[in-house]
Amino acid sequence: MKTTIVILSDPKSGSEEALGRMFNGLGAANDFKQAGEDVSIVFQGTGSRWVAELMKPDHIAHGLFEAVKDKVAGVSAACASVFGGEKEAKECGFNLLTDAAVEGTPGVASLRKYATEGRLLMF
Repeated sequence: MKTTIVILSDPKSGSEEALGRMFNGLGAANDFKQAGEDVSIVFQGTGSRWVAELMKPDHIAHGLFEAVKDKVAGVSAACASVFGGEKEAKECGFNLLTDAAVEGTPGVASLRKYATEGRLLMF
């Protein structure tokens, strides 16, 4: 099974729900990884802001992030530009994804691309 987990929640909301969505997404990625499954993670929308937060060693999910960092396919380029996170994505060595053209932007991650690769998309 091939799976792509898309992190969309906004850390700036400060809500437990946003934290929970991100934490469960990374937790699911870790579960797939530990089972030897093909899994990837995409940060998109305001979720592109998570990279900056997760890089902080004192963040509650930092250890989990470090465990699955190698499974990050990238960060949506337009989202990182609009919502923040471009600098941190580059510092982590993550790809800025531009597969889907959006006029006036460098492009966003194409979820259609992942679906046509036969990947299960999880949000």
